[in-house]
Amino acid sequence: MSSAVHMSLMIGPVVPIPVPAMMINALEEATVTSAADSSSGFQLRFKVHSKSELNTIFLIAVGQNTSVGTPPLRVVLIVTLNGRPRPLFDGVVTNVEVQAGQNGQPGNITVTGDDLTKVMGLIDFSGLPYPAMPITARVALICAKYAAFGIIPLPIPALFPDVPIPVERIPAHQGTDLEYLQQLASEVGYVFYIEPGEVPLTNIAYFGPEIKIGPPQPALNHDMDAHSNVESLSFNFDPTKGVLPIVYIQNQLTRAPIPIPVPNINPLQPPLGVLPAPVANIKFMKDTAKMNPMQALSKGLDEAKTSQDAVTGSGSLDVLRYGNILKPRKLVGVRGVGVAYDGLYYVRSVTSTLKRGEFKQSFSLTRNGLISITPRVPV
Repeated sequence: MSSAVHMSLMIGPVVPIPVPAMMINALEEATVTSAADSSSGFQLRFKVHSKSELNTIFLIAVGQNTSVGTPPLRVVLIVTLNGRPRPLFDGVVTNVEVQAGQNGQPGNITVTGDDLTKVMGLIDFSGLPYPAMPITARVALICAKYAAFGIIPLPIPALFPDVPIPVERIPAHQGTDLEYLQQLASEVGYVFYIEPGEVPLTNIAYFGPEIKIGPPQPALNHDMDAHSNVESLSFNFDPTKGVLPIVYIQNQLTRAPIPIPVPNINPLQPPLGVLPAPVANIKFMKDTAKMNPMQALSKGLDEAKTSQDAVTGSGSLDVLRYGNILKPRKLVGVRGVGVAYDGLYYVRSVTSTLKRGEFKQSFSLTRNGLISITPRVPV
């Protein structure tokens, strides 16, 4: 790596340790993908010869992942930019692929893995009861099983809480921990993901609403001469994407369903554009009539939060020129594109690619309207 970027790699079961120098020297490329609506993943490509020690090391890695009784092989990737170490990825190995060399040329070992949500999807705990426990308490209890992996639960109380009364019903675990957490998140219009914390070997298990507020990251400057810090940037506006969900709540006396429109009024997802996406479709969610009012409203909010982002953008940048590591699930400013598309955006996904002397990122952005709501974009 260059003098401004230093990469550290740690591998081991549960608690990883720094890898030897020969493994770092054999590393050709590291790719990390993080997205707001899916689990994160990584891929490491090593250059090896037929007698390389790496063949033996990753043979053990394959054995670790094929036995239920042994912990998965954990991989932590730390990037030090301008003297500050930042965890870029923390996950486990899911696949090791070996491509043999030919004609005296070295081959490749490609190691692929997922974030720590993979660990939560290994064992089925169906039937485990949670009497009189609100959703946040269930999330914290489930995440506590994985404290050895440095997972710190961060559950946010539901906007429309529904605490079950034991004499009426007792919620039970369904599927693996990951499947059940994703089911709970969908029921209340929340998201669940695990991302590396500020300190290496720690991870935040976030269960809550998708937050589109907070201090923005350094602005992405396009076509601004010496101030430009992106390699490419393009945008698209889809006026047909706006959807107004209508949920049904059943009247307890007459059993008649009552339709209630649910606009996207989440205070944690304020408009980022002056001209919002027009409502082009109406979605009748008739299955919500079987739910109680709190569950029905939560289901409507879950549908509304994903149907308003009519403006999308994509691009790429060089981290050394940008001067920072662009992170997903946060805001970022855009300048130099034009009145309609300048302003603040939500970073939907980021793919980081590290090679020797090079650190680049490709990204996708979303916004729920045209024209910036701020007169100036924070630099």
